[in-house]
Amino acid sequence: MLLYNYHIEFLTATILNWKHLLKDDAYKQVIVDSLQWLTEQARCTIHGFVIMPNHIHLLWRISNLHDRFNVQGALLSYTAHRFKTVAKEDGKLFKHFVADKDRLFQFWERDSLVKECWNETFLLQKLNYIHHNPCQPHWKLAATPEDYKWSSARFYHTGVSEFGWLKHYAG
Repeated sequence: MLLYNYHIEFLTATILNWKHLLKDDAYKQVIVDSLQWLTEQARCTIHGFVIMPNHIHLLWRISNLHDRFNVQGALLSYTAHRFKTVAKEDGKLFKHFVADKDRLFQFWERDSLVKECWNETFLLQKLNYIHHNPCQPHWKLAATPEDYKWSSARFYHTGVSEFGWLKHYAG
């Protein structure tokens, strides 16, 4: 049995061509459902997240018995398949047509950004960045970080989470 030793990681995954696919709550819910499934399957622990209109940020730790490539691949593959179903239902599938040799539709950029959080200072900087992202002037998604539903900010601000799979980074 192969044992890995992962630190908490900062992941950014972007929708292809920065399209605002995740503006609609149905697509955000696909992300939330996938994160719940991954944690229920003990593939990872989620310590922070935000779902923006065209990208997501996660602070997560891949479980020691799982390979990062496979866990990240499961997240992106599952969500892409679900996005395809939702896009068919809402009539927007054609917007994601790519006709590549290995696929007809694509939702995620191919190379997600992953940075290991080697120390608490870096981790807190990324957590702060995640939580304040919706409040940036170019987004204007919320007045305060804890006002934005699709984020871990409310959990860190109040200690209450509507996402049962979310775990404090220190606990």
